Amino acid sequence: MPEPILVARNDAIATVTLNRPESLNTLDVAMMEALVIRTAALAADDTLRVVVVRGAGRHFMAGGDLRTFAERLDLTPEARREDFLQMINSLHAAIEHLHRMPAIVIAQARGAVAGFGLSLLCACDLAIAADDAYFSTAYRNIALTPDGGGTWSLPRIVGLRKAMEMLLLSERIDAAEAARLGLVNRVVPGADLDAAVTALAQSLAAGPALALRNVKRLARASLDRTLSEQLRAEATSFADCAATSDFAEGVRAFLGKRPPRFGG
Repeated sequence: MPEPILVARNDAIATVTLNRPESLNTLDVAMMEALVIRTAALAADDTLRVVVVRGAGRHFMAGGDLRTFAERLDLTPEARREDFLQMINSLHAAIEHLHRMPAIVIAQARGAVAGFGLSLLCACDLAIAADDAYFSTAYRNIALTPDGGGTWSLPRIVGLRKAMEMLLLSERIDAAEAARLGLVNRVVPGADLDAAVTALAQSLAAGPALALRNVKRLARASLDRTLSEQLRAEATSFADCAATSDFAEGVRAFLGKRPPRFGG
């Protein structure tokens, strides 16, 4: 049986591939377990600068594998509840890993981005979509509520009113609308998606490591802080970055009118 999650490394960039293309990369139990293990390992790797999350084949991820869900329909309601509670609690560790890892995480989306696939994309720091990508929360179609932080991330990305519409109606959104809403940063022709994501990943990997990591940490923490708390955190980060050799290189490069060569 093929590995449900593949990880490839190219210098400071790791690419995570959801590898069930015949099932639109839907989550079964094996993929859930592998996703938690793989993201934990990446979060602990301090040499990484960028992590790209993509789907094998023509789709990113179409949510949970309903065959996996159907296997549990013969359980009693209470047993089914406990089984799903344990399953989803375990899976949620992968979302925590993406949020907390120092590396910048880029979602590379094409085709279906639905259910947990949409939550996974929203957990990434940046998202680039092919023009054939389409997006849906999808949960109402099987009488479920979102997992993967979908009800946390969507209101923060698109605003509460639009998030309520997406969550309550589960209507399909195309790539252009996703870009307009801020669900994705850029939309490119499908044939250009790999090159666009590679260029972005390489640009981030060549950047000032501590500064970019701290930007991610500061921006994510800001949602739970007061202004005063955030100002103190910014001052500490600014001072920490000012003590690095990358800061000195950036200043000298600017004054010398040349591109900086950051070393991390």
